[in-house]
Amino acid sequence: MERTSSSPSRRRLLKGAALAALPYALLPDARATAQAEAVDYPPAEWVPATTSNYTAANRPTSHRLDYVIIHVTQENYSDTLSIFRNPQKKVSAHYLVRSADGHVAQCVRERDIAWHAGNWDYNTRGIGIEHEGWVDKPAYFTNALYEESAKLTAAICDRYGIPKDRAHILGHYQVPGSDHTDPGPNWDWTRFIRLVNFA
Repeated sequence: MERTSSSPSRRRLLKGAALAALPYALLPDARATAQAEAVDYPPAEWVPATTSNYTAANRPTSHRLDYVIIHVTQENYSDTLSIFRNPQKKVSAHYLVRSADGHVAQCVRERDIAWHAGNWDYNTRGIGIEHEGWVDKPAYFTNALYEESAKLTAAICDRYGIPKDRAHILGHYQVPGSDHTDPGPNWDWTRFIRLVNFA
């Protein structure tokens, strides 16, 4: 005579647990989903600036987008991110590109107005890209930095119909009223615009 047990076998318990876990294993990681939803440029890492350092908006509906504005941080990468997170600093940019490997951090959503140009009109109509480095240290302008920044710039221009030329991709020094010199004389504009157009 066969004995029956009211308790389930170990094998059946393990099988049930595996089947119960299967749907969760197939779902995307919640952190990865949040990251993907936060960035406008999929290769970027979301490293948000404090909300005290930019203006919430609904661009391009609230303000048309006409420019990409190129900056150089005059700081290292991690210090720049700390500045954007400091509510006392009152400054931010949409993106930051790291010198060593071209890694891109997005700090402000493109729909919002980052405080980067020192000119409210250009802030409302521009996307600001900061680049790790110093204007007088050209070694910071690596191949990786140029290439990844050009891909980012091209994606922004494509998204908003911004022409990929020097009338619409500006240096911070070109913003009316600016007292900044970045990206400086060591920035290779010919190379950069060519890379943007071939990205």
